[in-house]
Amino acid sequence: MTAGPATALDPAPPSAVEIAAAVRDGRARAVDVVAGALERIRLVDPSLGAFLEVWEEAAHARAREVDARVAGGEPLPLAGVPVGVKGRHGTRSARALVDAGCVPVGATAVPGPGTPWQTWGVGAHGRTVNPWRADRTPGGSSAGSAAAVAAGLVPLATGGDGAGSVRIPAAWCGIVGLKPTNGRLPSADRTGLAAPGVLARHAADAEAWWRVMSESPGRPGDRAADVHAHSPGRPLRAVFSPDLGFADTDPGVAAVARGAVERLFAAGVVRLLGPGVPLRLDDPAPAWLALRGVGDPDAVAPARSVNDRRLARLFDRADLLLTPATPDPPHGHEGPGDRYSTALTWAFNLSGHPAISIPAGLGEDGCPVGLQAVAAHGREASLLAVARAAEEKAPWRR
Repeated sequence: MTAGPATALDPAPPSAVEIAAAVRDGRARAVDVVAGALERIRLVDPSLGAFLEVWEEAAHARAREVDARVAGGEPLPLAGVPVGVKGRHGTRSARALVDAGCVPVGATAVPGPGTPWQTWGVGAHGRTVNPWRADRTPGGSSAGSAAAVAAGLVPLATGGDGAGSVRIPAAWCGIVGLKPTNGRLPSADRTGLAAPGVLARHAADAEAWWRVMSESPGRPGDRAADVHAHSPGRPLRAVFSPDLGFADTDPGVAAVARGAVERLFAAGVVRLLGPGVPLRLDDPAPAWLALRGVGDPDAVAPARSVNDRRLARLFDRADLLLTPATPDPPHGHEGPGDRYSTALTWAFNLSGHPAISIPAGLGEDGCPVGLQAVAAHGREASLLAVARAAEEKAPWRR
């Protein structure tokens, strides 16, 4: 088996789904599960820097409430699951998770004040490090959430994805990161680029998060789109692009992502469509930057129009678009190089398509590489299906 993150605990803690089942069945108590998570944070976080704050007293109180709710007969889908919450202001996005039985244990690290780039984080103990290599960043801006999940401190953590801020740290930390279709979940981002997301060690945990968030009261979502997203037993039709037609993708990163696609093909999970279904997008950087108030606003409409038409044609014939999640491996704490780490992700913040990063393998530097899967609007089920299949049928490590 490939070695895991340098800061991970052995054995790895149970998944969110396993924790919730044990608490509901009476085989475990939420108070004990949460106490274990807080102890892991106490031991590991001084060297990891994943948390800005740890809410120990509140977490213990919330865990006692969960145990009382379970004893009262409530079938909580995420009973007793410790969860990290992105940033100090992320508690509103965790409301549905708390209602489902999750216990927030702390605010996870985000980029510090004055940081001109977002693939970094700073926690209570200093800079946030990549659990695989302390001299590399975990990615961002959901830096602490990704590091905490990858190191086994919590099984789930919330994130926000406005340009790849869930998918990039998921890729660099070797975990699952889901960005739903823009607008299916509430977001405070006025540009429409950002969507709430999740970081998880297991695809089933990301699926459990999506079920809770999309079906929470007042947020019914477009469930009809999910019903027809994937027929069991049928390989998903997929197109692989290493660069979306414009990105300067590192050859080593592209090779690891392609290897993951080949494993999915060999396992019968995907059917690769040939060169008759090409894809070339225009670089979304000028349009994305303009929407953020940097650059020419007249660049937005033409870029969106061209790429939206091309993606619509693609998803008329394919279930999935597969790419590397990032064009580059994790960079050091001194800052990024010449490549935009967002080059392969932010097109789908502009277009609103759902996207997920799943572990693809290890690069030459010993750090994980992510495989990004993108689906048509409302087809989160297809992304979660391929993530589960990749974990079960075509794992990147044995």
